[in-house]
Amino acid sequence: MKEKVLQRSVELSWQEPEHPNGVITEYEIKYYEKDQRERSYSTVKTRSTSASINNLKPGTVYVFQIRAFTAAGYGSYSPRLDVATLEEATATAVSSEQNPVIIIAVVAVAGTIILVFMVFGFIIGRRHCGYSKADQEGDEELYFHCTKTYIDPETYEDPNRAVHQFAKELDASCIKIERVIGAGEFGEVCSGRLKLPGKRDVAVAIKTLKVGFTEKQRRDFLCEASIMGQFDHPNVVHLEGVVTRGKPVMIVIEYMENGALDAFLRKHDGQFTIIQLVGMLRGIAAGMRYLADMGYVHRDLAARNILVNSNLVCKVSDFGLSRVIEDDPEAVYTTTGGKIPVRWTAPEAIQYRKFTSASDVWSYGIVMWEVMSYGERPYWDMSNQDETLTVLSFG
Repeated sequence: MKEKVLQRSVELSWQEPEHPNGVITEYEIKYYEKDQRERSYSTVKTRSTSASINNLKPGTVYVFQIRAFTAAGYGSYSPRLDVATLEEATATAVSSEQNPVIIIAVVAVAGTIILVFMVFGFIIGRRHCGYSKADQEGDEELYFHCTKTYIDPETYEDPNRAVHQFAKELDASCIKIERVIGAGEFGEVCSGRLKLPGKRDVAVAIKTLKVGFTEKQRRDFLCEASIMGQFDHPNVVHLEGVVTRGKPVMIVIEYMENGALDAFLRKHDGQFTIIQLVGMLRGIAAGMRYLADMGYVHRDLAARNILVNSNLVCKVSDFGLSRVIEDDPEAVYTTTGGKIPVRWTAPEAIQYRKFTSASDVWSYGIVMWEVMSYGERPYWDMSNQDETLTVLSFG
């Protein structure tokens, strides 16, 4: 790793690993003040093999570690590298020098993590972290601060305030709808392109609100954007923004080329290695761990609610509070208070409607079965009534 040290910044560059476990889509640099001992750290994510870390303190020793991300998920962090920023008194004297100090380090190659540890970390690792973003020459900086948690949009007296606090308002003229790819609870789902000023156009999925909507439907529709806008993780579907000041009302998210995980697995039955399947599960676990750290309970984790991109990266989706859970009556079980997806739901959630991160872990176990069986129906041909009795007896 090469580094150029200044008073308030450190410029890093490194070589791509020779034998990565798949195509590397990004790198993550974690850093923190050495005397803080990782109690509060920040990360910078970049798609290139270099990054500039800014807003540092003069005369302070920082610890840096790097890891790579592929379809198999994140690898381990590289060994720790201590770097001291320049003192204020000496910064002027050396700032004009262009000869950086060179230090050799190893970037960890992204690989498969044993799922038992991921699930264990997901259920007990409840460090609450927040974030803020900033663009830096096309790279995204993600700064974590161990303070912020998920905020339920329903706690806002004015739901529109929650939307505009957490979701970016887009100009409808920047969005080009190309074709309809499905139907959602509130309207059509389309694919298209988003072209923001000064940036290249990107493929997006666009959820539209059907004509003649009620105010409650509009509020419920935009509630998902208020939730998604609070998340930023490689294994959680990214919200690009919303259109609320025109018609149709739209939610714009990143485009996931391979669609829902359950259908994708059934389409490619038997075509993946065990390592690839475990890599998918590792990605889902990483996304759910992040949501649990934020204090968010998904309540409907299932392969149908996981989306897959062209690099086989799996991302958690479907954050609507008012969900339609399949039209197939066999897919749901009606209890007092509405319908729940019984085949994916923990015993306490079925019996007492108690949803927690622990009940999400139960659902993750069902997702593991779905993935390893290439999208088979959980509990095979058991009826929902029989399956419920089985779950409750084992629970």
